[in-house]
Amino acid sequence: MAHSALPRPVDRPRPVNRPWLALAGLTLGVMVTNGFARFAYGLILPAMKSELGWSYAQAGWLNTANALGYVVGAVLTLLLIGRVAPSQLFSFGLVATTASLLATGVEATMGWQTFWRIAAGVFGAMSFSTASVLTARLFPGDPKRNALAIAILFGTGGGLGIMLAGASLPLMLEAWGPSSWRFGWYIIGGLSVIAIPLGLWSARALHVPAPRNTATGGLPLRRIWRELAGYAGFAMGYIVYLTFLGAWMADQQASAGLIAGVWIILGVALVLSPFVWRGVLARHNSGRPLAMILTGIAVGSALPVVLPAGGAVVISAIVFGLCVFMAPGAITSFIRQNLPPASWAAAMSLFTVVFAVAQTIGPFTAGAIGDATGNIGSGLLVAACILLTGAALAAFQRPLD
Repeated sequence: MAHSALPRPVDRPRPVNRPWLALAGLTLGVMVTNGFARFAYGLILPAMKSELGWSYAQAGWLNTANALGYVVGAVLTLLLIGRVAPSQLFSFGLVATTASLLATGVEATMGWQTFWRIAAGVFGAMSFSTASVLTARLFPGDPKRNALAIAILFGTGGGLGIMLAGASLPLMLEAWGPSSWRFGWYIIGGLSVIAIPLGLWSARALHVPAPRNTATGGLPLRRIWRELAGYAGFAMGYIVYLTFLGAWMADQQASAGLIAGVWIILGVALVLSPFVWRGVLARHNSGRPLAMILTGIAVGSALPVVLPAGGAVVISAIVFGLCVFMAPGAITSFIRQNLPPASWAAAMSLFTVVFAVAQTIGPFTAGAIGDATGNIGSGLLVAACILLTGAALAAFQRPLD
């Protein structure tokens, strides 16, 4: 069926009452599914590694398990998006991810940890990919506000989660010792519970029927493969920094105060990133924004290893934070500017699947490299090279007619 034959309400999203409040609820959802469920682990990891006697590969495996769950969740979302409304998938994913976080602190065995890290990935993918679809409908016909809303969703959502985790977890773990790692999961799980009501309200405010014509066969895959490849490079590379930065700093004998400070700075940079990139996302409908963003992430990843002395790690956190969560924003903006609304959900789900599959490679591989070389910094440098390769591919992505 041609896109022009679709019902009018699907082609033209309706205006939303109180769109900024709805955006706040969606942003809190991203705080839970990204800032907490995926990246707070990097702060709890050193304590768990020390208390439970893990190697770097074992520690990296749990984020790989989370990424494998993300693959399953992304594929499920792609299959369900034509049958279940995005708002319902977002709501279910948000509540189930919160439950997974709370359950992670209950038991220390690797099997238990693996199960709940996978579960957090499955449910987080459902909520994350549909959050971007819902956000793209907030300001119909207003490219500038759309670009800003998309940037705020990813930057502020993830940034707020990292700020809250960075301000609480390292100091708590230093004061109470590595054996208190369980309370880290309870803290972020409790904060997630607080975020649920507004997130569910936003989903109801943006509820529309399940979109038609969402089969991926209707997407111009041959014309967008460079953007897909660039996003795969992003997925393989960025996760290494957020998984192992805390462990690398601990290996360098960094204090808990410095680790907390760097993560807070990282979170602040993430919150500010939408205002740095909104103009770029609004002006360009090619792969250029993604290429620029990936280059910045690569520089941020390599900087603390190349210049380990002085304030390089602080500069690294600023550069990395200003860029990292804008990659999903660049993808959402690219989809919105180049594809019809009826294809947005399927396209975002497809990009999420590619992202999820590629993301499984990073943490375990980087951990294995760290074990082999005796320095997890080697994994950070390999990740930077992968990110630069993705940037080069994305740079050649042209706009669609």
